[in-house]
Amino acid sequence: MSTTTAVAPLTIHDADVLVTAARRTAEAAGVTVSVTVLDAGGHLLAFRRDDRAVLISGETSTRKAYTALQLNAPTADLVDAVQPGGLFHTLPTALDRPLLFIAGGVPVHRDGRLIGAIGVGGGAPEQDHAFATAAVEALA
Repeated sequence: MSTTTAVAPLTIHDADVLVTAARRTAEAAGVTVSVTVLDAGGHLLAFRRDDRAVLISGETSTRKAYTALQLNAPTADLVDAVQPGGLFHTLPTALDRPLLFIAGGVPVHRDGRLIGAIGVGGGAPEQDHAFATAAVEALA
């Protein structure tokens, strides 16, 4: 008989920690961002868009989170993969949402398992990646 170890899912509290950490890190850098947190099933757990953020930053943060979740990798690591000759160059885009290969999406793991993802949009791609990574580190 085999036993399976359960992994705690991403909770609303976890999502709040992620959003708060990303927002605070961005504010400290003088950047206004939108933050999206998805659970392992791709369901929206949390979303925050400051009134000063560009409207499209909300869709951007959601698509970054979705991409990080679907491919279980930071979107910053996937940029080259979609270039001609890259691993995902011919990846179909007929998914629930189009994927977005711009830095700022980071998967969230617990006990080595994927439990969700965070996406940050509104700053430069490198900034968004740093804000999302800081948020995941705050959750650990």
